[in-house]
Amino acid sequence: MKRKSRHHSFISSGLLGGILFGYDIGVMTGALPFLQSDWGIAGNAGLIGWITSSVMLGAIIGGALAGQLSDKLGRRKMILISAVIFVIGSILCGISPHNGSFFLIAARVILGLAVGAASALVPSYMSEMAPAKLRGRLSGINQLMIVSGMLLSYIVDFLLKGLPETWAWRLMLGLAAVPALILFFGVLALPESPRFLVKMNKMDEARRVLSFIRKPDEVDKELQQIVDTAKQEQQAMQTTSWGTLLTGRYRMLVVAGIGVAAFQQFQGANAIFYYIPLIVEKATGHAASEALMWPIIQGVILVLGALFFMLIADKFNRRTLLKVGGTVMGLSFVLPAILNSVMKSDMNPMVMIAFLCVYVAFYSCTWAPLTWVIVGEIFPLAIRGRASGLASSFNWIGSFLVGLMFPLMTASMPQEVVFAIFGIICFLGVLFIQFFVPETRGRTLEEIELQAAHKRLKANKAEEI
Repeated sequence: MKRKSRHHSFISSGLLGGILFGYDIGVMTGALPFLQSDWGIAGNAGLIGWITSSVMLGAIIGGALAGQLSDKLGRRKMILISAVIFVIGSILCGISPHNGSFFLIAARVILGLAVGAASALVPSYMSEMAPAKLRGRLSGINQLMIVSGMLLSYIVDFLLKGLPETWAWRLMLGLAAVPALILFFGVLALPESPRFLVKMNKMDEARRVLSFIRKPDEVDKELQQIVDTAKQEQQAMQTTSWGTLLTGRYRMLVVAGIGVAAFQQFQGANAIFYYIPLIVEKATGHAASEALMWPIIQGVILVLGALFFMLIADKFNRRTLLKVGGTVMGLSFVLPAILNSVMKSDMNPMVMIAFLCVYVAFYSCTWAPLTWVIVGEIFPLAIRGRASGLASSFNWIGSFLVGLMFPLMTASMPQEVVFAIFGIICFLGVLFIQFFVPETRGRTLEEIELQAAHKRLKANKAEEI
């Protein structure tokens, strides 16, 4: 196989992983209105929340296990296992017995295991296989593929909405098995990551893989870099523990990285992504199953936002983009509640929907991609593995709680008030960025660590005063 063809193969397979991840995030958006009607659970906010959020519950476990298992079994093998679990989980969702709520929740937890694992493993595999000059670009493209997968799921949902309701939601959920199968057979033809092979002391195999995907004069140099990095990481793991994350040297950076990951979810984005047809139904009175054009509009905004981010990512500071994005997102949530109060509930319901579109636009080009840029840049090598895993876990926990609680919140209070609460969290996120998160753009890990140390020193002096 030619070197260029190899590049295209693993990049295409990796990007398909992003599409698969995005598809499963978005598919329940369109399936839920039909499922509610088919099973007569429209008034059961708790059950709706559990069915929707159970994928994230599985993802918390899958994401936590994936890193450890991939270090023993290999990135490629774990991606293949994840794809198989994804196929099984998707089929189980599609064949759930009528009113089999617990069956469907269990099936979506199984699916979540694969979602969490794939979301951690595919970007890792891509970065280890890609040339250094492509890694930054691939990070942005992976985000684009995730939102493209969400848009694809919204389009599939819209195309299937004319089917009988009992078939519509089953096909929507079951069709996720198709891209999972494509991912399986695509990765099956690819080699193991050379970085994993080095960790397993399989130097000849690592050299052979590099010779397939690098120019001949690059192989020895990169192999030596991988060996040196692996030694550094091994030393870091031996000299650090979970308790190291809380030591004075690293505490500020750990708080910053985990805080950004948690705020990204608690700001309420997934409430829109999972429930936009139900939000439109409650706001306008029109059936949710007839509001499936709104997820497509939302998906288009997400894709355009991801493309826009790729243009501006390296032109503005991370903190600036996060603060501007968080402020506009907060206003997009709070202003409808204020307007509705001033107009004494006579506000056109479409005003709130328009503000939600503004929220999605700014989220898609700031907090959505930048959270993982910050997490990738802010942690020193000594704690990077543990701290990144912890940040990812907090992100999934936030996603799970938002998906679970949103139906319960809207069942007990007006939607405008619920979104106003999320808006306040957005403003708190901006304050968190201002006071806790150092700038990472264009800075070395040492410079970031030094800046955090200065902040910690100032905080200690303030406490003494």
